Amino acid sequence: MIKIGIVGGTGYTGVELLRILAAHPHAELTAITSRKEDGMPVAEMFPSLRGFVSLAFSAPEKTPLHECDVVFFATPHGVAMAQARELLAAGVKVIDLAADFRLKDTAEFEQWYGMPHSCPDLLAEAVYGLPEINRAAIQSARIIGLPGCYPTSMQLGFAPVLAQKKSLVNESALIADCKSGVSGAGRKAEVHALLAEASDNFKAYGVKGHRHLPETVQGLQAIAGRKIGLTFVPHLVPMIRGIHSTLYATILPEARDIDFQSLYEDYYRDSIFVDVLPAGSHPETRSVRGSNMLRIAVHRPAGSDQLVILVVEDNLVKGAAGQGVQCMNIMFNLDESTGLRQVPVMP
Repeated sequence: MIKIGIVGGTGYTGVELLRILAAHPHAELTAITSRKEDGMPVAEMFPSLRGFVSLAFSAPEKTPLHECDVVFFATPHGVAMAQARELLAAGVKVIDLAADFRLKDTAEFEQWYGMPHSCPDLLAEAVYGLPEINRAAIQSARIIGLPGCYPTSMQLGFAPVLAQKKSLVNESALIADCKSGVSGAGRKAEVHALLAEASDNFKAYGVKGHRHLPETVQGLQAIAGRKIGLTFVPHLVPMIRGIHSTLYATILPEARDIDFQSLYEDYYRDSIFVDVLPAGSHPETRSVRGSNMLRIAVHRPAGSDQLVILVVEDNLVKGAAGQGVQCMNIMFNLDESTGLRQVPVMP
């Protein structure tokens, strides 16, 4: 059994980790921390876990995380990098759901997250936890920087066209029009997430610049091996969970005869959690709710030179906790889908 600790288990990604790991056949939940809720049974805060999780929250200083095989950080930015060195020295693997180990440029990290990076040497070692792209590196990693929810949808949506030796689209003018449910903002009291504010409303935000932009550009450039240009506009929609990303790319004249449907199907043929839908499909967020599945549809409206890629995922699962468990499975030489076969919830 894999002994697992979770730091910061009172948020949405924390409880999602608990939901998934409670049914994982090789997972042994040994610790979950919360200084504020020290001593409270987890099932008291999250009744959905009653009968599945018997742990109580414990203060970090009282929790023997060094006895775990892997520790997940479902915490605000800055927490994982403060504790990672000690855990790694004890032989514990680290999977961070925040941004501490995503951006390779420390100056860029400081610019977007407003804090200095305390362990740039570990940042250099960290592997970006997007299994469909970095599976081999994840297998031997000690520390994983898990992608953000929006970047997961954008990178997996654009990857097949960017991974080719020759450019197929105008890579300097990619566009991502993305929508997310309110849970993407986390489990905290903020005015914009109140029912009366978010319900019956639809708005863009972060148009001048969103912290997921540099992460996505970094990832797409690594996939392409070339510079890319991306316009990314996120939106908040009145639903609890789910991401729908509509991605646009202009096909180059020399690539007009490419069968993009087949290109996507071939690229993801061995990726169990990426479902390329039949031509002409329109994926819905409810088709992935509660699951680790990401669904893609490829369109070329009216046979034009405009490629439109539709991507849906559950921001808390494939966009966070589920992807973290997917990485854990790879790191511990388990079948990638272990504990992640949940059927999406309908309606």
